[in-house]
Amino acid sequence: MADLIADADVVINLIGKYYDTKKLEDTDKFPYLNYTISTSVHEANVTVPATIAELCTEMQVDNLIHVSSAAANPDSSSEWARTKYEGEQEVLKAYPWATIVRPTQMFGHEDKFLNWFANFADRFPVVPLIDGGHALTQPVWVDDVAKTINRIIDDPEMFEGRRVDCFGPQDYSYAELAKFVYDITGQDPNLSEVPNEVVKYGAKALQFEGNPMLTPDLVDLWSEDYLPEMTAQEYEAQTGKDKVFTMKDLGVESTPIEKIAFKYLHRFRKGGHFILAEGYH
Repeated sequence: MADLIADADVVINLIGKYYDTKKLEDTDKFPYLNYTISTSVHEANVTVPATIAELCTEMQVDNLIHVSSAAANPDSSSEWARTKYEGEQEVLKAYPWATIVRPTQMFGHEDKFLNWFANFADRFPVVPLIDGGHALTQPVWVDDVAKTINRIIDDPEMFEGRRVDCFGPQDYSYAELAKFVYDITGQDPNLSEVPNEVVKYGAKALQFEGNPMLTPDLVDLWSEDYLPEMTAQEYEAQTGKDKVFTMKDLGVESTPIEKIAFKYLHRFRKGGHFILAEGYH
């Protein structure tokens, strides 16, 4: 990392992980193989960001932008959300003038958010709505977050030691998002309202996939609201040096999910893009 950082004026940390990376190791006893953790969620979300911040201080890098999450919360039931918060604190401890960017869940062409619903329906006949899918989220387009980071880089000194929250124009429940996705894809899975603890039974098996679709911790994360800290009006009413910036403050208008999602979700339609166009040959 030091070699990469050495000549940088601005360092942007996007490293994060929502599951432990596991590997098989030989053992002396039957079955002679054992799953061990090679990189943990804590290492990816706390240790690595702290190391980057320490290197930036040591190598006198002018600016550090640390991308965290709107879900960062020391009291969350999700380890991922707790480690995101801890990672922020460790970064600021080592590099106090770092800029913290907190996006809500991001959607875009290769996301693991809206695509998750479509991919899960492709693999399984039942899609669980955790605790009824009532928890709220306010998704933001990944391109809007990228534009915001570019604006920070244009004038990094202005945002030293400050936070920038990124969020979309509207909140949705997970149940609403599932129906929105399936309206686009034409998929018709059985949407089942399932308690958190019951969904975790399946998640405990799926978590051993190479790139797991569902883990027990993800179940906890999706059981809680994933929203910006304040309402739009509260953000606008802030004054003083402790003001938390938003995308709007940087001249970036949040893009509605309805304008983007069709572009990459229609591929899940059986028969392709034009299957619903009558008379098309």
